[in-house]
Amino acid sequence: MPNVIPHSLFSDFDIDLFKGGKHFRLYKKLGAHLIELNGVKGTYFAVWAPSAKEVVVIGDFNYWNSSEHKLNVRWDASGIWEGFIPEVAKGAIYKYAITSNNDNIKTEKADPFARSCEHPPKTASVVWQDTYDWQDKNWMGYRADKNGLDKPYAVYEVHLGSWKRKNDNEFLSYTELAEDLVAYVKEMNFTHVEFMPIMEYPYDPSWGYQLTGYFSPTSRFGTPEEFKFLVDKLHQNDIGVILDWVPSHFPEDAHGLGFFDGSHLYEHPDRRKGYHPDWKSLIFNYGRNEVRSFLISNAVFWLDQYHADGLRVDAVASMLYLDYSREEGEWEPNMYGNNENLEAMSFIREMNEEVYASFNGVQTIAEESTAFNGVSRPVAIGGLGFGMKWMMGWMHDTLEYFKKEPIYRKHHQNDLTFSMTYAFTENFMLPFSHDEVVYGKKSLLYRMPGDEWQQFANLRLLFGYMYTHPGANLLFMGSEFGQSSEWNFQQSLDWHLLQYNYHAGIKELVKDLNSLYKEYPALYEKQFSPEGFQWIDYGDHENSILTYIRKGHDAKNDVIIACNFTPIPRENYRIGIPMKGKIKELLNTDAKKYGGSNKYSNKVLKIEKKPWHGCDNSVEITIPPLGIIVFNNI
Repeated sequence: MPNVIPHSLFSDFDIDLFKGGKHFRLYKKLGAHLIELNGVKGTYFAVWAPSAKEVVVIGDFNYWNSSEHKLNVRWDASGIWEGFIPEVAKGAIYKYAITSNNDNIKTEKADPFARSCEHPPKTASVVWQDTYDWQDKNWMGYRADKNGLDKPYAVYEVHLGSWKRKNDNEFLSYTELAEDLVAYVKEMNFTHVEFMPIMEYPYDPSWGYQLTGYFSPTSRFGTPEEFKFLVDKLHQNDIGVILDWVPSHFPEDAHGLGFFDGSHLYEHPDRRKGYHPDWKSLIFNYGRNEVRSFLISNAVFWLDQYHADGLRVDAVASMLYLDYSREEGEWEPNMYGNNENLEAMSFIREMNEEVYASFNGVQTIAEESTAFNGVSRPVAIGGLGFGMKWMMGWMHDTLEYFKKEPIYRKHHQNDLTFSMTYAFTENFMLPFSHDEVVYGKKSLLYRMPGDEWQQFANLRLLFGYMYTHPGANLLFMGSEFGQSSEWNFQQSLDWHLLQYNYHAGIKELVKDLNSLYKEYPALYEKQFSPEGFQWIDYGDHENSILTYIRKGHDAKNDVIIACNFTPIPRENYRIGIPMKGKIKELLNTDAKKYGGSNKYSNKVLKIEKKPWHGCDNSVEITIPPLGIIVFNNI
């Protein structure tokens, strides 16, 4: 029997789609696939390497011999090398030894489509196939309702390697996380988790944003089946799963995608478009059809094979602009003479169209930091087609405001109110992400001014303001209990802080804010529409007070919010409201259980027929120091 038996999983139609950049299920064809051929079990290998003179599969099954298992190149100029190797079983470790037409350069590369990888720092691919029996049929059946843009999005952003550790600073496994993390997220009433990249990556300090195994969950925490088990458990507990996805750049590691077959195969050959100066990494060639097929297939893969409910797309701004982080002379304008990367824009639109056409009830979310128009608008009307966009301007302005001593805040109220001038130009998610608690920025808690009481009161006010501002919400792990130190990816969060009342109070508040957000439709039904928001008064700069109404489909369920950004309580403070009857306090961040003074509660208040703030009716309320209160009409 020959070492490599000619065989193909590709039809002519597959090849045409691949060449045309329209094959979005490539993971079913390329890579390593366990099959049985003429009664013999083994593995079919297929890899795209058009500039190769020879491609050999090397591995533990042939003692890494580069002359034994040579793949056959297809006749159709697709650049695909393939073949069946008998008796290569699940768990076999392998790479491709590629000899290039370019000066006979020889490299050993991991499989771009590998379903599993060795535990870093080892870099080989692993033959893998699983038959996981999913138990999330109920969730998958109704997730379109749970995951809609008119539903609550309270997202808990998690770095799996540092959420919690055990023993001698060891990682928790996917299986252990399926117990501890799922129970915690459920207890805290979050609707979704967002995992920072779980695709295989070689370098821990990259936090997962420098990928080498695009189709493999990292082996740091277990097997592909065990990661599916984690997702499954989350779904069984009605928690959606958003995955960080990085189509913007990839590292130059020798075993990775860079210079894959001796040519610029995946990266753009022009260094001005193909190299990222900030991250010292390579940028995909978005105009190459086969690369588009690779990337869109990868997005589809995680939604299809791992039941992900959404993709948060990293560093979209770096893809959209040719001059991103480049000085004059380091970039070349497009055909229209401007700085937009037309090929990347076309790729993004096609990716979003494919995702939304193929999967019911999923969302794509753009981390995009500029004023690019139409990021979360449909492709059909000229947008990029994302479901949501991170509201980076709101995050920056809000944190700038909160770090100021309260005595100065009256001069900067516009930092808060400005967001409402553009809040509905996109479907915004409000992010307090990992990027805000690293590199000397301090934790959210320690960015707050004042003594200990004021710092915690400010943090409670910040979270209350966030959850009542229009838009979806995202909190990075640790923020929900007032982590005091910056995030350190090399160790667990400081869970011991929960023994202290102030930290336990923050946790209790976030739990209740998540519950409030889910329970009151006025906070989510029109979260992306100007019809869902009404100012009562944004002009009381002198007292640093904001009052506003959040609205849903039924006016009877509208909620009234009052924020006091100073440490001075505001008693007998009159606000105009369009309701009649009475209002009841739903949440007060100064409550004792949150670590507050518990001195300034409102209970049930009668609305008076007294004109105020342009309304026929009004009511006198007490707003606690550095506090926020939420009411509804009864």
